[in-house]
Amino acid sequence: MSKMEIYDPAMCCSTGVCGPSIDPELIRVAAVIENLKNAGIVVERHNLSSDPQAFMFNKNVNAALDKNGVDILPMTLVDGKTVKTGTYPTNEEFANFLGISAELISAPLTKENASNCGCGPKGCC
Repeated sequence: MSKMEIYDPAMCCSTGVCGPSIDPELIRVAAVIENLKNAGIVVERHNLSSDPQAFMFNKNVNAALDKNGVDILPMTLVDGKTVKTGTYPTNEEFANFLGISAELISAPLTKENASNCGCGPKGCC
């Protein structure tokens, strides 16, 4: 089975699903990742502000950042190969990149049930 890694721009918490004004795209991505993990798919997510070493130690990511700057983030890799930069994959792209059914990633996630987002008890960091 494939391994996915997502290199996020600097965010206040591990998923960005926190604070008073939450980007719906980050909620969607958090839901997809949670569903993938629940299906036994390995997904690693690295936040530039809390895990800068991951960006330094991955040669592909480091080279892309040196060449293009942080605008290349988020950066998605599957089995070590870059599959998307600049935006998060769509649900269809997640399924295609991993060779799985779209149904595995379709369950919705809301701020209220995003218990694994890494944010504090009031939904903010």
